[in-house]
Amino acid sequence: MSTTVSPGRSTWLTRFHAYTAEMYPLIPRLFLGYLVFFEMYFLVLLTSGERRVHLGVGEATVGFTIFAFLFNLRVADDFKDFKTDQELFPARPLLSGRTNKRDLVIALVVLDTVTVAANLVFVRNYWFFALLVGYGLLMSFWFFQRYRIQRSLPLALVTHNPVQFVMNAYVVSFACQRYHLPLLSWNNLLILCTLYFPGLIWEIARKVRAPEDETSYVTYSSLFGVRKPVLFILAVMAIDFLTSALLIMQLYSWAVVTVVAAYAWLVWNGLAFIKNPQRFRLVNRVIIYEYLAEGSMIVIIGAKLLGLGAA
Repeated sequence: MSTTVSPGRSTWLTRFHAYTAEMYPLIPRLFLGYLVFFEMYFLVLLTSGERRVHLGVGEATVGFTIFAFLFNLRVADDFKDFKTDQELFPARPLLSGRTNKRDLVIALVVLDTVTVAANLVFVRNYWFFALLVGYGLLMSFWFFQRYRIQRSLPLALVTHNPVQFVMNAYVVSFACQRYHLPLLSWNNLLILCTLYFPGLIWEIARKVRAPEDETSYVTYSSLFGVRKPVLFILAVMAIDFLTSALLIMQLYSWAVVTVVAAYAWLVWNGLAFIKNPQRFRLVNRVIIYEYLAEGSMIVIIGAKLLGLGAA
């Protein structure tokens, strides 16, 4: 018996909920959007010596924009990969018929209209917002090179993953504009890198599997084996370790031990995965590492804002 549900038999809200509940849970993702925003926002202020904090509609808009932009990317991915996903992920809401493309287009029109209007009125960070929107649109059209990019996993990574860096630049530039701080600074570069690398390694780690778990879905491990992608992840995070340490030392020098501990834990798990890929899924350990590292950073930022302890 077919499990496909006709979208016409349910309301738009029901179909939209079917999609978001599985592919983009709204409340957790909204929380994540503001978490990402405030982490970068306060890092810019604290490392520049700015202690005056003014929260208003602009800050609320930028946090919401991150949430909305990531939703756009989620939907765009589902539209772009619709044909290939029919074989690989037939149970997903869009592919199973529990949601249809028209439902998501309506949601995007409403969401993007609100987001664009709020940015134009309350944020006015026109150039970087245009850069973010422009890059997102180009990604949605495979940079007009679909026949090349879609067939190459490394090329897809190189062209699509930098969107995280662009999103970070949008946030950092807003903070600098808001407090009249210099945009081009060493600390801002560190912030952009530190908050870009976790997304990069997650994207790679989720496509690294034990040989026995490989399917027709193209992964980095199927292309390069297990060892090379894992060593690349550890090398990238070694750079992230340095950038994070340099930032944290400006807030609390002693707190750098948290970065050392988190990276040591990741290295131990990475080497264990190379030795025996069947023991665990690498991406799960990467996610734990990112919770440890980002959670520590957030606690340190919070303590600094409250004036707790000595540097």
